[in-house]
Amino acid sequence: MIGNQSRRAFLQRAAALGVAGGATSFVTQLAGIGEAAAATASDYKALVCVFLYGGNDYANTLPPYDQASYDLYAAARPAIAHARTALAATLLNPSVALAGGRQYALAPTMSPLLPIFDAGRMAVMLNVGTLVRPTTKAQYTARSVALPPKLFSHNDQQSYWQASNPEGATSGWGGRLGDLFQSGNGSATLTCINASGNAVFLTGRTAIQYAVGSNGPVALSANTSLYGSGTASAALKSIMGGARTHLLENEHATVSKRALDLYAQVNTALAGAPAANFPLFPTGNSLADQLKIVARMISVSSELGAKRQVFFVSIGGFDMHDGLAAGHPPLIGRVASAMRAFYDTTVALGISDRVTTFTGSDFGRTLTPNNDGSDHGWGSMHFVMGGAVNGQRIYGTPPAIGNNTPDDVGQGRLLPTMSVDQYAATLSTWFGVSSGNLSTVLPNIGNYDPATWNLGFV
Repeated sequence: MIGNQSRRAFLQRAAALGVAGGATSFVTQLAGIGEAAAATASDYKALVCVFLYGGNDYANTLPPYDQASYDLYAAARPAIAHARTALAATLLNPSVALAGGRQYALAPTMSPLLPIFDAGRMAVMLNVGTLVRPTTKAQYTARSVALPPKLFSHNDQQSYWQASNPEGATSGWGGRLGDLFQSGNGSATLTCINASGNAVFLTGRTAIQYAVGSNGPVALSANTSLYGSGTASAALKSIMGGARTHLLENEHATVSKRALDLYAQVNTALAGAPAANFPLFPTGNSLADQLKIVARMISVSSELGAKRQVFFVSIGGFDMHDGLAAGHPPLIGRVASAMRAFYDTTVALGISDRVTTFTGSDFGRTLTPNNDGSDHGWGSMHFVMGGAVNGQRIYGTPPAIGNNTPDDVGQGRLLPTMSVDQYAATLSTWFGVSSGNLSTVLPNIGNYDPATWNLGFV
């Protein structure tokens, strides 16, 4: 009901493009707004979340390479493991060697990312996952600490990863970053930008997500030739944005006009950065198409008055209960090709040190096969990329490999040792969030030792 919602948030969400989720209650919104002071910035920075929907298979994305570990990996999944000989070309040689002689390689089709790692501009994160607080296997088994609700459920773990709350969450940590920084942008609406449709990740308590397609902002009918008629389009604009005597109607018209004007402003800016000027992106790759428009938007950020922006792109198809050996390599290869093109484009634009890209996913998967696939898991391996990244490093603790080891909860489902909160806190700190505001962005961060809020990878 409208009476139970913040009027301002309702009107924003009713009129904005790409709006996500339900509006938060008025009381909750006021409480959230009161917790944080707006942050200011004089430079430009962007965070880009690459989300892999379906739960990416960690073991075939970052296979173990040292002989002892590889033998355990191959024995656990004999029909779907990569051949060790195929991994030699993508072996990671970190600047700081892992303890015990542990080694990892990228999946062979992820070879486009290897030069970025070797150049010190990509880092690997071991065993990242959703947690409420640091959790040991004994605590998990005894259920003696709070755990993320509905573990191994796609919808809930997607939401918990993006929002620190299960399905039904009304704001995500990317959107809450937007809450802090939107007042410093020329247009608050261009703080959180979604190139893949909709995600709770970019919904703030007050910040809203702005939707763009592969060619630019999503058009309202009034911004197109309506039924082939420019006159009809102009008439619709007048109806949508004309002044009204009723208070709510007038506010709605004001927001509608602002949306129409913003569309024109963004389109005009992007005309100065045509898609043809971004030739590095592969064709026939939906993730590359999304990252291409993100690159174009970043390239015109100064014209749009943006100082801080959070972007979201995604690709699905990772829920591979079968056909993993055939289906996973080309899929993760498309991710690598798109990310490589995006990084190279930021270098060409001279902004690589101001753009940090990171991966996320519902969860990892089981090490133990499910026929010729894998089942829903928990912890997973992730990648952070950009000119500001302290790369050529592998962060975290290499987990034991097997079934019912001290590091898994059965079938090789990894018990995370790096929480999404710590991962996100490190990224947020680079973005400019003060330690005092981190709990506003990440409500569970107080459950962790403050010394672990910044893991140092960026």
